[in-house]
Amino acid sequence: MTPTGLIVALLLVLPGFSAAQPLFTPTQDPLAGSRVFGAKGCVKCHAISGSGGKVGPDLARIPRPRSFYDLAAAMWNHAPRMAQRMADLGIARPQLDARETGDLVAFLFTLDYFDPRGNEDAGRRLFGEKRCVVCHQVGGVGGVVGPPLDALKQYGSPIYLATAMWNHGPQMAEVMKAKGIARPTFKDADLRDLIAYINAASPVLPQGPLYVLPGRPVQGRILFAQKRCIECHAVGGLGGRVGPDLAERGLHRSLSEFTAAMWNKAPAMMDAMKARAVPVPQLKPEEMADIVAYLYSVGYFAQAGDPKNGAAVATSKGCLGCHGLHGERGKVAGDLARAKGLDSPAAVLSALWNHAFIKDPRLAREKAAWPELRPAEMADLVAFLLSLRRPGERR
Repeated sequence: MTPTGLIVALLLVLPGFSAAQPLFTPTQDPLAGSRVFGAKGCVKCHAISGSGGKVGPDLARIPRPRSFYDLAAAMWNHAPRMAQRMADLGIARPQLDARETGDLVAFLFTLDYFDPRGNEDAGRRLFGEKRCVVCHQVGGVGGVVGPPLDALKQYGSPIYLATAMWNHGPQMAEVMKAKGIARPTFKDADLRDLIAYINAASPVLPQGPLYVLPGRPVQGRILFAQKRCIECHAVGGLGGRVGPDLAERGLHRSLSEFTAAMWNKAPAMMDAMKARAVPVPQLKPEEMADIVAYLYSVGYFAQAGDPKNGAAVATSKGCLGCHGLHGERGKVAGDLARAKGLDSPAAVLSALWNHAFIKDPRLAREKAAWPELRPAEMADLVAFLLSLRRPGERR
């Protein structure tokens, strides 16, 4: 299957920007994740676009969009039933380390698990209606004023598309004005549909970097200042007032909405930059990925977990009934503050998954019902577990 989805940096924020934790590391690999999916027996119960087991849902056909915390909560909530079904089917219960978990989540991203798939037919119509066909070719059909768009197939990501549209926006505006073409605007679904059409119509074979692996939030924060975005946009009250504060709760967007918003608002942004003598910055795809990662970390795309709420979740769901904290005695399970390897959300997900298959050491009469978690509660719990790490501590 050709990846048509996107991998973005789903970030967890602890207090202060400097503590933002990226979900992925640069070495995470969707292809390795596909091997994990097979080797760990996931494929025996779950299909991918119809290929695989029928016990659980087809992971390429479930309702979307979904967040990392939707996935984590679903894995946790269904763990007892999955364990029982695996026992019934004679499937060995898999353990996942942090690297395997990260690769597996990266693989699910490429299946559009987290973002809706575009509509190829709608994209074909949009390619004509938005007058893209006047200047650009796809699959040998279209104009030759601009470059053919077939190469977009090998990237398959709104991150790359956002970069190209931003960098070439002023030049495209001039050409459209000269040809009397009204500058089109896009809704969030439009770009997903256009990507789906390009992927289907282009003869280009995907190769090279996909630009779907996430960026680095710390570097993105630096770029946000270096590229002078901060002069017009505030983040958490710090910065310019020309555009909206990008950390405001009401601005949560998908990456496709973000890309469409950048294009739609580009003329106003260009005018504002010209008035302030700010040069229009050129961005590389990896720089756009870093900026996107930073915006994730401040809550522009998805609300991050709250460690304080996570502590309440750990108590109400019974985690602290078994697990101690900071040397607390008399608990039947390990000290969470001394747990090793909990240095990223993917690592925490790995630990939660493995935990689900460990026999509960309490007596049967002491056991309560399996505690289910909502995605928001999972985000808070992960934030709490990550906050237990002391500054500079490696675990």
